[in-house]
Amino acid sequence: MINTTLCYIEKQNQYLMLHRTKKKNDLNEGKWIGVGGKFEPDETPEECLLREVKEETGLTLQEYKLRAVVTFISDCWPSEYMYLFTAAEYTGTLTECNEGTLKWIDKDKVLDLPIWEGDRIFLKEMMESDRFFTLKVVYQGERLVESVLQEY
Repeated sequence: MINTTLCYIEKQNQYLMLHRTKKKNDLNEGKWIGVGGKFEPDETPEECLLREVKEETGLTLQEYKLRAVVTFISDCWPSEYMYLFTAAEYTGTLTECNEGTLKWIDKDKVLDLPIWEGDRIFLKEMMESDRFFTLKVVYQGERLVESVLQEY
């Protein structure tokens, strides 16, 4: 299993979204997602989160919250545990990202963007509840074939 982080940085009822358009062989190509990435050896979820956010945005998170653990199962890509965070306090200046275009998007418009179906499930859950949850999503190609949501 691959371990990753994903963060939705919040500002004035908006999320900072990354339109994935620049990275070669990107399984997220053309999709809008939060910022994050794969763990490096011996990293904790928090260490990976802080490093990836800084690398992709130039921002340093001051406060963040673990919202969920999402399990991705796919017939095309390696299975993955993703630690899903939100953050509203940060310092620094937004920089250009080498993986795509960063843009602040109104939360009520995020679900209208080209996003993964599984992302639609966890984004909706994050917007409607503050409770921690787990989500399992199973894909065949780009098609979501199963999802199991558990709130705590």
